[in-house]
Amino acid sequence: SIEDLIANEEMVVTISHAGYIKRTSISTYRKQRRGGVGTIGTDLRTDDFVEHLFVAQTHDYLLVFTQDGRCFWLKVHEIPEGGRATKGKPIVNLINVTADTLVKAIVPVKEFSDDQFLMFATRNGTVKKTPLSDYSNVRSTGIKGIKLADDDELVDVRITTGTNDVVLVTRHGLSIRFHEQEARSMGRDTTGVRGIRLGKGDRVVSMVVVKRDAAFLVVTELALGKLTDTDAYPVQGRGGKGVLTVKRTERTGDVVGMLEVLPEDGLMLITRGGQSLRCAVKDIRETARVPQGVKLKHLEIRDVVAAIARGVADDKDDVEGAEGESAPGPDDQLEMTAEE
Repeated sequence: SIEDLIANEEMVVTISHAGYIKRTSISTYRKQRRGGVGTIGTDLRTDDFVEHLFVAQTHDYLLVFTQDGRCFWLKVHEIPEGGRATKGKPIVNLINVTADTLVKAIVPVKEFSDDQFLMFATRNGTVKKTPLSDYSNVRSTGIKGIKLADDDELVDVRITTGTNDVVLVTRHGLSIRFHEQEARSMGRDTTGVRGIRLGKGDRVVSMVVVKRDAAFLVVTELALGKLTDTDAYPVQGRGGKGVLTVKRTERTGDVVGMLEVLPEDGLMLITRGGQSLRCAVKDIRETARVPQGVKLKHLEIRDVVAAIARGVADDKDDVEGAEGESAPGPDDQLEMTAEE
């Protein structure tokens, strides 16, 4: 095959928040390391930033999941190669979708093993766990990743090991944490089971798969943030109403999302007005689960936070350990920082 003629080399894959993707030879970063600090630069517009960065080999796979629950298969060597300063190519141009399609999750995969799973979460509170091996033969036209109801849409997809806890967070400030064994494994073309029971007008905004000894960071529309130890979120049975995570008021607005973070991580706030605001997780003080949190940034009048992400790229970031480092396995988080 054509792939047999392509060397299986390590690449640094970067994906921006606006959906631009590129791969760069890891040797580019090795050369920069002579001076001590290498840069991860990209020529992006001012309201865009690098959201995902990971090291992968050219024969590895990316599973791309769209808002309507379809799954597409992309090899790393099919991603356009670019220099450090290039912005890349829109990922929707590399898969067989229309220009208005929204990509909700990108999962790097080295091997399609039977002992690992994909955990899906939908807006209406449904979760589904399916063996990773069920997605090993994706067609160019895509396959059904999850069967969705007409009024539902995909929120996120994560790899699990069969032993992880899963946290669902709603925009009305509720959350539920349950062990993934509560959700039995099922086939690809299935709807799933209830993860959380939603109140009127509520919907799921985030899913976190607990894998690290980290903390949970919750952010609301009016830029209030709250850092809480993971132990403050009790493990419950799947399908309940959950516990209070943020007491929603006019001062907070709706919950935007939750992230699993470490002190050295950065936080990006993306507003509806198109601004990207950066702050450091280490500057946010840790609080209990129920308090509203602290003000992270001052927003323009009538502007609100629309999305949050762990910031990856900075002019002082370096691809630590890249030399001789193997590509990440299916267990690795997509939001892998350079230091991780």
